[in-house]
Amino acid sequence: MNVLIVDDEPLARSRLIRLLTHDKSIVVQGEASNGKEALVLAKKQTPDLIFLDVDMPGMNGLQVANELNSLTLPPAIVFITAHPEHAFDALQLSAAGYLVKPISEQSLQKVLKQVGRLNKVHIQKQQNVKISYQLAGTLRSVDINDVLYFSAEEKYTKMIFCGGEALLEQSLKQLELQFPTHILRIHRNTLVNKQKVIALHSKANGNHMIELQGCSELLPVSRRELKLVKNSL
Repeated sequence: MNVLIVDDEPLARSRLIRLLTHDKSIVVQGEASNGKEALVLAKKQTPDLIFLDVDMPGMNGLQVANELNSLTLPPAIVFITAHPEHAFDALQLSAAGYLVKPISEQSLQKVLKQVGRLNKVHIQKQQNVKISYQLAGTLRSVDINDVLYFSAEEKYTKMIFCGGEALLEQSLKQLELQFPTHILRIHRNTLVNKQKVIALHSKANGNHMIELQGCSELLPVSRRELKLVKNSL
């Protein structure tokens, strides 16, 4: 389970990371010290679970949770607070649970078991995302996880996937909006599956190319999208 920790107190983050290292199924992807940083990392890393401090200066945890819940596949959220009265607010925001500081290993394990049950549903949703297309008058579909990339082809969009290709009527922009957690734009004419990215190659002439798992060709990265691509890797 991939985890993001959000708390404005460095010591609190360190303690939670230390407690989480006892569970080998947990991977701490990153830390954030404020709400804005949390939203950037959440959209970039798409974690399964976020431990989110309620009391932070600027954008507090409840405001961050509202933003996270609007994502296509929002992460599970466990609120962290020194004030138990925030529990009601947490439940209203469909939180998977809450922890009261100082966090004990016992309370953490109890919450993780609860999140594990909820997360199975979350993972199932991710696995069931499919894209439909027409082939010889027959409606077919392909799992988003099997897609390599999309490229603009005149009035259509070409979809390259494991074992074939197809033409779609959706534009690249429409696909970006439909699958924001799965797709990365590398060029005005190209979107790639984030999960298929192996490496970003720099050429002697200053150009950059993306290498995808299962794809024999390297795809060009535009200068305009280079920074975003680097941040996503």
